[in-house]
Amino acid sequence: MAIQLKSARVERWPVAGAFVISRGAKTHVDVVVAEIESEGETGRGEGTPVYYLGEDAAGCRDQLLRVAPHIADMGAAGARAAVQELMAAGAARNALDCALWDLEARQRGLRLWQLAECDGAPTSRVTAFTISLGTPGAMAEQAATAEADGYRLLKLKLTGEDDLLRVAAVRKGAPEARLIVDANESWRDIDILSEAEALADLGVEMIEQPVPVGADALLDPIYAPIPFVADESCQTAADVARIGAFYDGVNIKLDKAGGLTEALRIADAADAAGLSIMVGCMLSTSLAIAPAFVLAQRARWVDLDGPALLARDREGGFEFRDGRIGPPVG
Repeated sequence: MAIQLKSARVERWPVAGAFVISRGAKTHVDVVVAEIESEGETGRGEGTPVYYLGEDAAGCRDQLLRVAPHIADMGAAGARAAVQELMAAGAARNALDCALWDLEARQRGLRLWQLAECDGAPTSRVTAFTISLGTPGAMAEQAATAEADGYRLLKLKLTGEDDLLRVAAVRKGAPEARLIVDANESWRDIDILSEAEALADLGVEMIEQPVPVGADALLDPIYAPIPFVADESCQTAADVARIGAFYDGVNIKLDKAGGLTEALRIADAADAAGLSIMVGCMLSTSLAIAPAFVLAQRARWVDLDGPALLARDREGGFEFRDGRIGPPVG
């Protein structure tokens, strides 16, 4: 029954080109990987530090090292319950939580979706492909390339300035693609309804996190023609009741939730509140996507392109083909 933290390490993975959002550009991503061993089985999990929570990979690794002695005498299920109390939500808990899910599934001879009591085996899903922030022309070129590569759902990063020009350019560059946009909390000082109506006219079908965290009530009087989805404003299941009146859906990311355990609770809370579910990710390898993919079977929008944005992925990772993400082979 004893659990051993076999490894807690930081890995660096290069990005294909550069990944640009309003907060800056990234040419690589540092992730933290947890490996847990018990009774001859090993479970693995990966987390990407959440930048807006002030996390970094070394700090996440240190969290894993500190908590490991506290769960050493527990079984996988008991340890997973304990870490919900011992650790705050974030990338470190995500890595450990998912490693414990993986360990328990292996010990019980189950697939992860069976342990999570899903209705059936996960199947391929249409995934968004993220268009990095840039000039309208540069974003149009990215979109045209993505559409040519088979992606049919594009997610555009916006800033609150010249957004309509960027979206119009992308629409011209990828005329057949479905579009969703991530405003990254940037719409504090603009006419939100007019902006949403203009985006709807350009064929945008969803707007993610238009206003800053804590300013969600700005959306209260607005009846937009397309749905608003909370990202940074919805970290855990407890947030759903607070923000549900202002949004039409929630974007669930395992890193900000602190693992699959809390992510499933958020999904249940969203369902109960009548909110749509989006499942997203940070830049990551397929190790981090595996548990998110199970949850993505419940989602209206899937945005699990993290590995597709890297220069390379782990061996045996997810397959991206014709705009869909499919289970890894084997």
